[in-house]
Amino acid sequence: MEVLRAKSAGFCWGVERAIDIASKFASEGKRPVYTDGPLIHNKQMMERLEATGIQEVGDYQSATEVVVSDEDRENGVLVVRAHGISPERRQYLKNLGMDFKDATCPDVGIIAGKIKMHSRKGYSTVIFGDPKHPEVMGLMGYTADNGHVVKNEEDIRNLPELGDKVCMVSQSTMFTDEFWRLSEILKERFPEAIVFDTICGATKERQSDIHVLKDGGAEAIVVVGGRHSANTRKLAALVEKEKLPAYHVETAAELDFEHIKSRYTKVGVTAGASTPEFVIQEIVEKLKAI
Repeated sequence: MEVLRAKSAGFCWGVERAIDIASKFASEGKRPVYTDGPLIHNKQMMERLEATGIQEVGDYQSATEVVVSDEDRENGVLVVRAHGISPERRQYLKNLGMDFKDATCPDVGIIAGKIKMHSRKGYSTVIFGDPKHPEVMGLMGYTADNGHVVKNEEDIRNLPELGDKVCMVSQSTMFTDEFWRLSEILKERFPEAIVFDTICGATKERQSDIHVLKDGGAEAIVVVGGRHSANTRKLAALVEKEKLPAYHVETAAELDFEHIKSRYTKVGVTAGASTPEFVIQEIVEKLKAI
């Protein structure tokens, strides 16, 4: 079988940076390393990190208390994951008395900075994204209690009157075309709204690569990545939007290779920004062996 692999498949630089930061402390072997919630949204990679001494505490949304022993508080280091956290969560973690290291993706940090700067000027913030995603929950903490999350046109129509000072940003992993479509609808209600395209370059590249795979003749596309990974789910949705069969799997064990073999001769493979190379490569090799 011919396999077309997307050039962008695999870790984005923000995820790789977060892993490198946590792994550096773990490799020193002198202290326990904790992450506030899963460092990245990939179960297989988290299992590998745990094997090196990196432990997850807290929860997916960085909302629960961090429970560690007094000894580990004194000797351990707490790493903030790539998705970032709210200012309130940051202060809470720092007050635990542990060494603190921020591994927030710089792209997410830029979004937080834009929100913070404009909220200080009296702007209301509209965030295009999933209100339950940890990145969005963290960003809402910078809105000075004047933020609103929207996912669709109806949400925009239901926004309260926000006046002339409105700025709009996006969760970093959303659809680019949908963001711009909704921004135009927002401007119909708030003509003076300022719009910042904060969808990260890695997300845009992955979305663009779906079209490359389709143009290259892929009859179906396997999307590899965690079930909780927002950007991976978006990739699978985009494949279906392009009228191609999408197979969203976390590992090779979930993929029915006999089913693929009976239907296609050329298959594309892409992966979310949190998907490790060893998972992608196993699937690529097994497909090629058909």
